[in-house]
Amino acid sequence: MKKRIIAVNSNCYHGYTLEEAAAGIKAAGFRYIELTATKGWTEHVFPDQSFRSLLRAQDMLDKYGLIPFAMSGHTNLMDTARIRDFEDNIRLAHFFGSEYIVSSIGEAHLEDKAVASNSVVAEHIKGFTDYLERYDMKLVLEVHGDHGTGRVLKEIVELVGSPRVLINYDTANAVFYGDVDVPEDFAACIDKIGYVHLKDKAGGHKEWNFPALGKGYIDFPRLFRLMDEAHNMSPYSIEIEFTQAGAKDLAEVNQAVADSAAYMRAQGFEL
Repeated sequence: MKKRIIAVNSNCYHGYTLEEAAAGIKAAGFRYIELTATKGWTEHVFPDQSFRSLLRAQDMLDKYGLIPFAMSGHTNLMDTARIRDFEDNIRLAHFFGSEYIVSSIGEAHLEDKAVASNSVVAEHIKGFTDYLERYDMKLVLEVHGDHGTGRVLKEIVELVGSPRVLINYDTANAVFYGDVDVPEDFAACIDKIGYVHLKDKAGGHKEWNFPALGKGYIDFPRLFRLMDEAHNMSPYSIEIEFTQAGAKDLAEVNQAVADSAAYMRAQGFEL
């Protein structure tokens, strides 16, 4: 069996509680969870929650035996007014013992109130790398929105020039936002990939349709081979966002997570 961190993003359970997410992820056989703290979308944990509620979340994850090794803390890194919010997200991720914090360059689900060039964004990121050092954490920039290809993010990562700042390659976002040949784009930035959102894609490239792994057309076996050939052992985190209508109920989400677990086992991975 292949050994690598294989996690589930709690954003799969958008609209459901963190405990419902933890129960479903554990039942499917996973040991790792990526917590979601995305403002205006999925706020399973968030910096403005009370300390007591955060402690309860921590205790609940312990109860299910899940390791919160990463946190999605999407923030507009082009907007200087949002940098303090992102620094709070870094500290929140540290509270849960996370090693990775995920962010897009722009907002994930809110309107961007500022835009900036790649070089300016890189300077913003350089301004808080001391936080990443202090909390021994890696920032992985997600393929998302106007920064919807690995090539674009590689340019920013190289401008930052820190081993603590790498790419989170979201395999479906590269289609939905970037409209690229995923294996080719993936290979072009693989030396800067530090994290991968395994997200499948069905339907047209601008159709919101992200099913369980193996139910769409992303060529995951090819991507896995590319990672193995590059000796890149970065974590994989599964994300399922269904269609625009969302999952019909919790049972459908749990089934999609279980189906994705079965898919990964069939590919030779140990959960």
